[in-house]
Amino acid sequence: MTDKTIQFKLESGSADEMKVILSRVYQALVEKGYNPINQIVGYILSEDPTYITTHNNARSLIRKIDRDELLQELVKNYLMN
Repeated sequence: MTDKTIQFKLESGSADEMKVILSRVYQALVEKGYNPINQIVGYILSEDPTYITTHNNARSLIRKIDRDELLQELVKNYLMN
């Protein structure tokens, strides 16, 4: 076991593209009557696409986003705002 901290680094994807996709997925979930926050969190934690509706191609869209990059962007925005 080591006492050193491992660094986690990701190549920064397009934050703007992720925002557009996430917004479209959010809206599709709202339109279908789901709690979009709960559904998106369920997807992020499990990577199970069935948390996301197929309405308006939302399930296909969310799979275009790398979950690690999305989490990185969410944490960054949470702490910066």
